Amino acid sequence: MKITEKVSMAHPDKIADRIAGALVDYCYRLVENPKCAFEVLIGHGCCFVTGETSVMIPNAMVKSIAERISGEEFEKFEYIEVPQDPCLAENQKELSCGDNGVFAGFPMPAIHRTALNICKALYADHAYDGKIVLNEDTDELTICWSNTTNEEIKRIVPRATKINPIGLWTGGINVDTGITGRKLASDFYGIEYALGGGTMHGKDLSKADCSVNIYCFLEAQKTGKEIKAICSIGDEFVNVNGQMIPFTTIVETAREYIKKLGGFEKLAEWGLQ
Repeated sequence: MKITEKVSMAHPDKIADRIAGALVDYCYRLVENPKCAFEVLIGHGCCFVTGETSVMIPNAMVKSIAERISGEEFEKFEYIEVPQDPCLAENQKELSCGDNGVFAGFPMPAIHRTALNICKALYADHAYDGKIVLNEDTDELTICWSNTTNEEIKRIVPRATKINPIGLWTGGINVDTGITGRKLASDFYGIEYALGGGTMHGKDLSKADCSVNIYCFLEAQKTGKEIKAICSIGDEFVNVNGQMIPFTTIVETAREYIKKLGGFEKLAEWGLQ
């Protein structure tokens, strides 16, 4: 079955991803190769952020970033920052693989490109929380978009077959919670493609979840073939489809991709594309 889902960048989970990405951007503005990982839980007037990082971030800066991206002033805010484990930090002085995992990249299917374009078109006119599910086999397209009437959605996406099935809704972080990394199917284009390592968001490029995932995606677009990679923490080379690729090459490839997008916050907006 060819089916995919996509959420808008105002979905609570994507707001959490974007906040985490913006914090990584902040770290990279200060040092060339920071070591950092951020998790965000947001919703109902509250925001909780944890960071394991080699770059200290003032609490006020974290709060400012979270409020800018969410558009909310939080009644309750907490940021907990801790340094990287000293043993691990000592063992990773040089840039080597910072995680274990099996990763996969696929040529982006047309169905996901269609879903991405639909979401972007809707968001351009209605910058709200929203989600779509597209089934290519049946040509069914379900759109749930907050603060937007059925008529407005139909005008932008005439092919929609089901719109806001339970009626108009408000959406956003005052209705729902958002957590970093919960929208893997959206970011890795499709239910059947949400395979391999964890989320890319809120992590520096030494983390394989970020850099190796990006590298596999880019190689799949270049070759038109499925790409699989396996690595262990501390590896200087990563096994990519049987070839040993220097981890530094993977990091620099991912770094250039991030730069072209405009940063880690931008990556978090729509995922791999």
